[in-house]
Amino acid sequence: MQRNKFRIILDTNVLYSGLYSSKGASFKILEAIEEGKVQMVLSTTLIFEYEDIFKRNQAQLGLSTREIEKILNYFCMQSEHQKIYFLWRPCLYDAKDDLLLELAVASGSKFIVTHNTRHFKNIERFNVTAITPKKLWEDLL
Repeated sequence: MQRNKFRIILDTNVLYSGLYSSKGASFKILEAIEEGKVQMVLSTTLIFEYEDIFKRNQAQLGLSTREIEKILNYFCMQSEHQKIYFLWRPCLYDAKDDLLLELAVASGSKFIVTHNTRHFKNIERFNVTAITPKKLWEDLL
């Protein structure tokens, strides 16, 4: 992995949006991952969350179970994997958001890319910023 790449934590809502529609910033972020412009960081817990959401919504996504598994395998291969050795929950209102913050802190990632930036109040104290896909695309890529 090149160290000059942006290392990002991708909230499930951004990955879902990018798979649902090829229009918009979420899809552009997925293209940036494929092109090697950003480095996605995953934990085991986050990949299981992706799987759960995609399989529950596979009809809306228009994907078969096999296609979902291929997509998840692809992201596993393209991502940096990070173990999390500490838990200091609850810190945020939603425990699923806490897992993203913990992953960002453990991996040294500066950005959580999400459509729900309001869910990540006061995370700057951890040297992490919640940023929308559009903002990431416009300002950093």
